[in-house]
Amino acid sequence: MEQLKTIGRELAMGSQGGFGQSKEFLDLVKSIGEARSKAEEDRIVLREIETLKRRLLEPDIPKRKMKEYVIRLLYVEMLGHDASFGYIHAVKMTHDDALPLKRTGYLAVTLFLSDDHDLIILIVNTIQKDLRSDNYLVVCAALNAVCKLINDETIPAVLPQVVELLGHSKEAVRKKAVMALHRFYQKSPGAVSHLVSNFRKRLCDNDPGVMGASLCPLFDLVTIDAKSYKDLVSSFVSILKQVAERRLPKSYDYHQMPAPFIQVKLLKILALLGSGDKQASESMYTVLGDIIRKSDSSTNIGNAVLYECICCVASIHPNPKLLESAADVIAKFLKSDSHNLKYMGIDALGRLIKLSPQIAEQHQLAVIDCLEDPDDTLKRKTFELLYKMTKSSNVEVIVDRMVDYMISISDDHYKTYIASRCVELAEQFAPSNHWFIQTMNKVFEHAGDLVNIKVAHNLMRLIAEGFGEDDDATDSQLRSSAVESYLRIIEEPKLPSMFLQVICWVLGEYGTADGKHSASYISGKLCDIAEAYSNDEAVKAYAISALMKIYTFEVAAGRKVDMLPECQSFIEELLASHSTDLQQRAYELQAVVGLDAQAVQAILPRDTRCEEIEVDKELSFLNGYVDQAIEKGAQPYIPEDERNGMGNVSNLRSQDQHESLQHGLRFEAYELPKPPVQSKVDPVSFTSSTDVVPVPEALSYRETHPISSVGSASEAGSSELKLRLDGVQKKWGRPTYSSPTSSASNSTSEKPANGASQVDSTTAVYSKARDSQSSKKPEIDPEKQKLAASLFGGSSQPERRSSTGHKASRSTGGAADGSRGSKAAEKTIRQPPPPDLLDFSDEPTVTSAPPSVDPFKQLEGLLDSSMSSTTNHNAGTTTSAPDIMSLYVGSTASGDTLDIFDGMSTEPVGATSGETNATTLPQSVKGPNVKDALEKDALVRQMGVNPTSQNPNLFRDLLG
Repeated sequence: MEQLKTIGRELAMGSQGGFGQSKEFLDLVKSIGEARSKAEEDRIVLREIETLKRRLLEPDIPKRKMKEYVIRLLYVEMLGHDASFGYIHAVKMTHDDALPLKRTGYLAVTLFLSDDHDLIILIVNTIQKDLRSDNYLVVCAALNAVCKLINDETIPAVLPQVVELLGHSKEAVRKKAVMALHRFYQKSPGAVSHLVSNFRKRLCDNDPGVMGASLCPLFDLVTIDAKSYKDLVSSFVSILKQVAERRLPKSYDYHQMPAPFIQVKLLKILALLGSGDKQASESMYTVLGDIIRKSDSSTNIGNAVLYECICCVASIHPNPKLLESAADVIAKFLKSDSHNLKYMGIDALGRLIKLSPQIAEQHQLAVIDCLEDPDDTLKRKTFELLYKMTKSSNVEVIVDRMVDYMISISDDHYKTYIASRCVELAEQFAPSNHWFIQTMNKVFEHAGDLVNIKVAHNLMRLIAEGFGEDDDATDSQLRSSAVESYLRIIEEPKLPSMFLQVICWVLGEYGTADGKHSASYISGKLCDIAEAYSNDEAVKAYAISALMKIYTFEVAAGRKVDMLPECQSFIEELLASHSTDLQQRAYELQAVVGLDAQAVQAILPRDTRCEEIEVDKELSFLNGYVDQAIEKGAQPYIPEDERNGMGNVSNLRSQDQHESLQHGLRFEAYELPKPPVQSKVDPVSFTSSTDVVPVPEALSYRETHPISSVGSASEAGSSELKLRLDGVQKKWGRPTYSSPTSSASNSTSEKPANGASQVDSTTAVYSKARDSQSSKKPEIDPEKQKLAASLFGGSSQPERRSSTGHKASRSTGGAADGSRGSKAAEKTIRQPPPPDLLDFSDEPTVTSAPPSVDPFKQLEGLLDSSMSSTTNHNAGTTTSAPDIMSLYVGSTASGDTLDIFDGMSTEPVGATSGETNATTLPQSVKGPNVKDALEKDALVRQMGVNPTSQNPNLFRDLLG
């Protein structure tokens, strides 16, 4: 406490710059030193925190006061309380130009902040500026902060300045620069791997401080890769020799020992470089002998140097003279009254025992004395030495000492460690079987369940395999002694669970092997164990397994099994146990006991517990069964990696469950579905249905209407799935409606129209499903066909019609005359085609009509002009106006017809003698005709066209 007060006074004096002391700070230090409890100290510190919070919020705080506040924050932080509210003030103080304030600020931030703190970013720029300062004290303060605050991300920001400072004129700056570069290497070796040569250069620095600082990074480098620094052995030996000869300034001496810390570091480096290298070791012998001879053993620092010399001698290539010198030093350590020196002697003796075992024999009495020392640390270190010294002649004494010490300690961790050591020594150097079994019994009895499970398994394996010699009598004697000892031990009231498991296993395997004990006697002992430890399922499992072995051995030997009542009750209890493992073992016991001797011998052969079990991982014995199953049509096995999507997808394409098991992305196109088989339906309902059918792209709904030549060429390709939307109102784009369109079977050649080349879209053959469906449809009234032609293409020009895919075929009779009549009418009246009602696309069509025209206004009067244009001028016959009710009658005409559903079929219904019939689309002329307009409206209604907002009362007469 007096030292704390002294430090406080010194800090307070420094905070005032030598011009006085702060009474508040002195009172704080005094009150903390006089506090009688931790609670009282916490109250003082909390009161100081509140005071500092209030003082730091005041404006225009003098620098002298701010420096004192920061030092008081250091006191608060060092006493375990949070002073984060004042961190920013310490950061600000590093920016001050005054050297005392800057150094105080750097000292505070190095204690307050870690290298990953958020405020580090505010200090990097200041550090960079201070590293370039002309005042070397400022540079040193910045280098001190660099070692503590710079992290992996900010190393590149200051690395160039630090490397440059390695050549600074001041030795203090060079030393701190080496330390900073070493710190960078520790944090991020890759960032400064190209600069490690600077450490070699600084090893030859004129200043011993810089040279000593370079030894630390070189030690780390040699530890990682000693071969790369073998060339420096002579340099290290030369430096060590100069240090030992006191050629360094007196300022480096410590307790009259020349630069002892440099000597210790050099000895550690030489131990690494001389390990396994005889040539390098020979160059070290002389200087090591001089240091051992000259070192002063009366001081702690001299003993530390001697200890490092012994460690170096134990690491390099052995030399007899050095080993003798080291043994003499160890003897002095062991004879000392200081526990620290004895500890060093025991540790040094453990290092030399590998090179010269006879050295340990000279100090057995000293080692035994260390075992009786009350210092527990020294005892444990001595047991480490005894473990290394153990051989067949002294194993009994050492193991007995270890067991006694294990019984006396309460540290479970170290008790487990000692138990494992005792087991290892007993297995390796056991003088007799009886001693081995007794030692194992003591270890398991006193260490209990702290013994590693592997120790129990090793013990059981050792009993089963014997000592590895081909002496069956010795092995049998070992097992018999184990059985006898365990039969005596089970009478004790409390035994560890693991020890009981070992006992049950040994009794089950070898309880009746020598014939001294009957099966009834051993089974009764096992049942007693299970009853005494009924809460331990592991013990009960080992007990029931041991019973099964005993009974099977009896059955295999041809003897009658007499099961004791307590054994029967124990088995019945396990048959109803909640543990499935115990149930299974009990049922297995019942099943095995009921078998004959030959079957039992095959299931549980005697004395085969040490044989290797060959496991066929490929399951080759199932190859015949698998081949037969595959021949009968079974699917082959799919490896797990392919089931998880990592295999070749193409090889699994034939598997039925491939889609459900495949987790990877598929980049192959989906296969086209098979054509659906649809029943015969009404024409109207069929056209209004919405289904997915394979439609050739060249026969899409747009090909029967005027489109650009570019669009026609691009869309004439392979078939793909199209969605039929006949009669369904379009939800996107222009407000139009879909209806069945007529399709022709032959394409026409290109014809120029309006100065633009219109390309006729080639038609493709529909799928077989469409052909089968269209062949079943009823014939349509020719009057309906004419009306449909007038509604959806009557006003189109022949050139325009040929470019859109409406194909005119040859016909006979009045149809041909009508075609010629339509051509004559076309010469007199040329009007633009009406807008396409079935165009679902938003692409512009090449037409000469205005873009925004109501289609229903154009439909008005078309029926009258159509009827007038159907007059056959050549034959002199006229076509009568159709009846309205005939639109709903399914009558068929005997003449040539045009299928209005040829959007689903390329063959017209009612064609005879293989001729393709078509009706010409006459040029329509507007004219008022109420009856014809009603017929037109009725047909439009039937084709799925509904009224629009512009014609809300279009079908009022029909619906009324």
